[in-house]
Amino acid sequence: MTALGYYGEFGGRFVAETLVPALAQLERAVHEIVLREPFQREWRDLLSSYVGRPTPLWRAERLSRAVDPSGDLLGELWLKREDLCHTGAHKINNALGQVLLAKKLGKTRVIAETGAGQHGVATATAAAMMGLPCAVYMGAVDVARQAPNVARMRLLGARVLPVESGSRTLKDAMNEALRDWVTHVADTHYCVGSAAGPHPYPMLVAELQRVIGDEARAEWAEGPGGLPDTVVACVGGGSNAIGMFRAFISDPVELYGVEAAGEGLDTERHAATLTRGRVGVLHGARTLVLSDDDGQILEAHSVSAGLDYPGVGPEHAALLRSGRAKYLAVTDAEAVAALHLVARTEGILVALETAHAFAGLPAIARAEHARLGRPARVALCLSGRGDKDLATVAEHTP
Repeated sequence: MTALGYYGEFGGRFVAETLVPALAQLERAVHEIVLREPFQREWRDLLSSYVGRPTPLWRAERLSRAVDPSGDLLGELWLKREDLCHTGAHKINNALGQVLLAKKLGKTRVIAETGAGQHGVATATAAAMMGLPCAVYMGAVDVARQAPNVARMRLLGARVLPVESGSRTLKDAMNEALRDWVTHVADTHYCVGSAAGPHPYPMLVAELQRVIGDEARAEWAEGPGGLPDTVVACVGGGSNAIGMFRAFISDPVELYGVEAAGEGLDTERHAATLTRGRVGVLHGARTLVLSDDDGQILEAHSVSAGLDYPGVGPEHAALLRSGRAKYLAVTDAEAVAALHLVARTEGILVALETAHAFAGLPAIARAEHARLGRPARVALCLSGRGDKDLATVAEHTP
């Protein structure tokens, strides 16, 4: 990463002048507070005693045999169980760190955006635990399809603010959160949920989520031994994936992100930004976006509310452009089928976001077998549990 948060040609800070001082303060705080030992000790104590970290690495033997009955392509499959975190997903790692930082900066209010609701729940949880009022912006479409998480946020004391503009999904929720922050920048911390947005948010979120990959790397060394051949995660904005990838970027390990092909890449109803996107600016960063020939941002679609976003974190765009990571896309139908398969073979109900990573396993196993000449040893980030998605899954199940 270079000055002002560029990862190669991607990143930067494209925001209203009103926000520049707040972002500069936050950048200083990352270096002077977050990355230093006192904050790290306090935050990691909370991750242990409140969140339940470290989360385990689970060998998914029955699922591995279901994906590859012959055993010729997929050797070992291990799951990093972020679904076992308090609140049910990786989002709490970042939310807890950011709300703790907000307290140290003297902020008296926290706002957030959310799609699937998990980041909203995590932020509401951290704010309640630390005694700060919280408002969460959520697209009206997502409010309807993620009702359990809306109820959880309200029980935690957060105000859930439905957004009726645009596609009424995650992009529009982030737009409204940014408008709120511009108006209340002096006393409000905007807790961004993904490794996206203006600098320093991609850097801050990645630093707070890299605990996933650091734990997975140590657990793999103690369990299977050595390093995995391949690391896999779903990608929307990209926080769980970059958290998992960060620990392995310098190692001879293949990195795969799986994004949402929605109803198909030959349609306009998908969220495959890394597969079909072009360079543009969205929510304060230069990255890959879904846009038309005039540069207007297109509406994204995914059965998963958390992947329904027409952009991606700039570090993922750079990893794609450099060739360090590979990205593929799977459809809604493939993700729903993968969710059923994981449930029936491993007894784990995964989030629809995470189901995309599982749906990508057959193609990844084939590619890795061709590269290695033997079955691959795979670590997959199971980013969250699927309680919130039961109604959506029922609608998409014949």
